[in-house]
Amino acid sequence: MIADSAGLLLIAGVDEAGRGPLAGPVCAAAVILDPARPIPGLGDSKQLSPKRREALELAIQSRSLAWSVAWASAAEIDTINILQATLLAMARAVAALERRPDRVLVDGNRAPDCGCPVQTIIGGDALVPAIGAASILAKVARDRLMCRLDLDFPGYGFAAHKGYPTAVHRAALRRLGPCPEHRRSFAPVRGMKDEG
Repeated sequence: MIADSAGLLLIAGVDEAGRGPLAGPVCAAAVILDPARPIPGLGDSKQLSPKRREALELAIQSRSLAWSVAWASAAEIDTINILQATLLAMARAVAALERRPDRVLVDGNRAPDCGCPVQTIIGGDALVPAIGAASILAKVARDRLMCRLDLDFPGYGFAAHKGYPTAVHRAALRRLGPCPEHRRSFAPVRGMKDEG
C-alpha cells in the first residue's frame, strides 16, 4: 500500500443510514480520521442522542482528513434493491473523498467496490472510530433530509419517524397513499395507489 506524504496509511471508515425505512434515500458516509486530532465519543450513531450526533458531526467535519456523504435514491432502491443501492451509496461516498484512501473499512458483512482494498467488520460502527464517524455523518445527513421531505410531503410524519415503518407512518400511508419518496419495492408500499 502507498502511504501519503506524511507516511500515513489513509484508512476510510464507511457506514450507511436508512436501509430499513419505507421512504427516502439510503445515505452513506466515508471518513478518513486524522490520528493527530482524535475525536472523543465516536461510536454507533444509534446509541447517541440527536443533539450529541449533531455536535459530533461538526467535530468530524472540522477535524477529519477527509469526509463525504453520498446517496442512493428511493427510485434506485426500487430498481436495483436495497442491498445494491446501499453498496452503490457507499462506493459513491468513497469516490467523493478529497483524498484517496489506501484501505476502506465498512460496517457490516458486504463490501462495496471501491477500487481499493476493503474489509468488512460486523458491528464496526461501535468498534472502529472511523466507521463510527461515518455512521454519525450518514445518520445526521439522512435525518436532516427527512425533515426537509416532511415539508415537501406533509401528512406522513417524516420529521418524526424518518421514514421508518412506525404505526403512525403506516396509518398515513393507508390514508394518503405513497408519495414520490416512498420505496415501491418494499412490501408495505408495494401495490398501493399513489397520493392524490
